[in-house]
Amino acid sequence: MTQELIYNLNVKTQQILSTPQIIKDEIPVPDNAMSTIIQGRKAIESILNGVDKRLLVVVGPCSIHDTKAAMDYASRLQVLSKKVAETMMIVMRVYFEKPRTTVGWKGLINDPHMDESFDIEEGLRIARRLLIDINEMGLPAGTEALDPISPQYLGDLISWSAIGARTTESQTHREMASALSSPVGFKNGTDGGLSVAVNALHSVSNPHSFLGINSDGQVAITHTKGNQYGHIVLRGGSNGPNYDSVSISLVEKELKEAKLPSNIIVDCSHANSNKDHNLQPLVFNDCVNQVVDGNKSITGMMLESNIGPGNQKLLEDLSQMEYGVSITDACVDWDVTEKTLLDAHSKLLPIISAR
Repeated sequence: MTQELIYNLNVKTQQILSTPQIIKDEIPVPDNAMSTIIQGRKAIESILNGVDKRLLVVVGPCSIHDTKAAMDYASRLQVLSKKVAETMMIVMRVYFEKPRTTVGWKGLINDPHMDESFDIEEGLRIARRLLIDINEMGLPAGTEALDPISPQYLGDLISWSAIGARTTESQTHREMASALSSPVGFKNGTDGGLSVAVNALHSVSNPHSFLGINSDGQVAITHTKGNQYGHIVLRGGSNGPNYDSVSISLVEKELKEAKLPSNIIVDCSHANSNKDHNLQPLVFNDCVNQVVDGNKSITGMMLESNIGPGNQKLLEDLSQMEYGVSITDACVDWDVTEKTLLDAHSKLLPIISAR
């Protein structure tokens, strides 16, 4: 009997990709971009350590599908970040990978041409070039670490990473996060429960050994040191939002009982806004008010924001799509984003200065 009868029965084809090192050599990190990455990571670590009293704000499109619009957004955010620099450390949300409940467009890396050609080879290059361009502007980038192989191609360009609600409980993602060079936030489970995220924080801070790939694309056993900058991200759940002061107090208590630092980032989208993007500024403002009232555990917020409001369906004719509007979750537009952050800055300035 031949091996074909029992091997790869559901695999149609396999395509060999360029190794991480080949793509890194082809698209190296310029010195000014490297400086942004190093300074961005250090600033976030300092915020998590309680030394830097500012809030960490991760803001940007739900997902990137148009690099021109992404750079347009980044140029606006870079200007705004300077205006609020005394109270907020701004990181641009640059998400290339999207987990799907069933099926759908999985992000720019997986399908960069949005035509189901799945040109991942080109997607990795597009993503790498965009991250470099954004970092060269002096704007640190954050992303979701979804595919465990992608960090070998892009991890050197990321200042902050997130592990999503669907993958927080995954051993594969906890192991991967223990190896990431950037601070990493774990979202609470989709049911709103904290235990999976708390367990993840304990796991990620410890060393792990697991199967992965190295820069040359070889299968390798990866031995990690553990990531000491894991923290929790509250995104609400099936039981409703969890950003209010009572919910925050309960999270503080659970983190204390688990002997973990009280570093809490609030995701203003998803269940915390009841999946209504128009409510995101209200959630953001509520968190700011809690900080003004003396809360010390809210370390930052996340905001899904784009040039235009709402979202749109992915069309076969890409020329008919609206510029700067999300094709995944609905986002607040630029004007709302700017007003939300500037209003927060005015409230926070006397508080941050006095800390």
